[in-house]
Amino acid sequence: MFDSLQQRLTSTFDRLCGRGALTEADVDEAMRDIRTALIEADVALPVVKQFVDRVRPRATGADVIRSVTPGQQVVKIVHDALVETLGQESAGLDLGSPPSPILMVGLQGSGKTTTSAKLGLLLQGKEKKRVLMASLDVRRPAAMEQLKILGEQAGVPTLPIVANQTPVDIARRAMAAARVGGYDALILDTAGRQHIDEQLMAEVAAVRDATKPHETILVADSLTGQDAVNIAKSFNERVPLTGIILTRADGDARGGAALSMRSVTGAPIKFLGVGEKLDALEPFHPERVANRILDMGDVVSLVEKAAEVLDKEKAEKLAAKMRKGEFDMNDLAEQLRQMKKMGGMTGVLSLLPGVGKVKDQLAQAGLDDNILTRQEAIISSMTRKERANPDMLNGSRRKRIAAGAGVEVSEVNKLMKMHRSMADVMKAMKKSGGRLPAGLAGIMGGGGMPNLPPGAFGGRR
Repeated sequence: MFDSLQQRLTSTFDRLCGRGALTEADVDEAMRDIRTALIEADVALPVVKQFVDRVRPRATGADVIRSVTPGQQVVKIVHDALVETLGQESAGLDLGSPPSPILMVGLQGSGKTTTSAKLGLLLQGKEKKRVLMASLDVRRPAAMEQLKILGEQAGVPTLPIVANQTPVDIARRAMAAARVGGYDALILDTAGRQHIDEQLMAEVAAVRDATKPHETILVADSLTGQDAVNIAKSFNERVPLTGIILTRADGDARGGAALSMRSVTGAPIKFLGVGEKLDALEPFHPERVANRILDMGDVVSLVEKAAEVLDKEKAEKLAAKMRKGEFDMNDLAEQLRQMKKMGGMTGVLSLLPGVGKVKDQLAQAGLDDNILTRQEAIISSMTRKERANPDMLNGSRRKRIAAGAGVEVSEVNKLMKMHRSMADVMKAMKKSGGRLPAGLAGIMGGGGMPNLPPGAFGGRR
């Protein structure tokens, strides 16, 4: 997410922070670089101008030029300006009194139907709301059936399909069913088109008038760049938006749509679609996104994700074993599974500060999500006795395990070395009364991490 923009901005700030003092010429050069970076990231031109006009006076002020750390001061100014552009604070859904209608609008192909199911799952799971979904798309083949199937997968009820009804009739029937069924929220998935036309807008406006939605959410594909901003503006003029959901944000290396939409429409971005799975919808936090863009990491989101996906009971059992200095292959396999639940190595590393600088080194070292799958396959090829007692794995056993997992013996040896290092840490913790040993770096030596530059994972703030 935002990889290209992140790389351009961090390289600019590295040059600034490497200088002991800044002149106005240095700041002007940095502003030109920031402007170019924003334009290349598909940020709308008026938003780029507003952003630079907001940053320049603060960055050329006496407090910055005479500061002991002027480069870092400029970084903070840009960070604050990013947060202002993105919307200051996160904005949740305003459901109001039940059944609260949520009108989902957007073009065909933006992921509207899938996002409706994701939102239903989020409201029902995290918010503990009773949710009903209804498809109003009578034009696209199998659109209603698609929402029904997604609803079954998510465990969210959908309105029964009745043929030959208009979108407005379906919306009214959905409102009645939601009232009778005692639902807290009603998600209305409207039809889309390949482009904006009068017929689409009239249909959306008619549904809005019939249901009086508490939320009108635009679902936009972040990969459409500047065009997404024009789409948002057109919808907002006809059916005032209360929020935006950007889909495929995990594949958006530029991030221009996210930076532009708040300024252009005034409607806050409420959620980001960050994957194909139904649980891959996360709340939009402006400050956290600004941190990611500036390669400061997002440790808060990492902790929240860990709290959501990690099994507390299993974690407590593992902690008890660690206190005893025990750590076998079953424990390692469980750690690999937990890592995959958190988004894999890529997902976890993307939320750590400074990782943007070392992505090439991480890729060369082979630190990707495939390594977790291979390591799980290796452990699965072991017998129960071997997993419980890894010391019995001699050369012939390792050859058999490698053949069973479809990997080279060297891969098995690497996994054994990683396990031995982790087991040594557990034993050292037992001896030190549960504290990490001072020589942890030496114990973990040879663990496969690449040679990273000093302070690679250090934040700027």
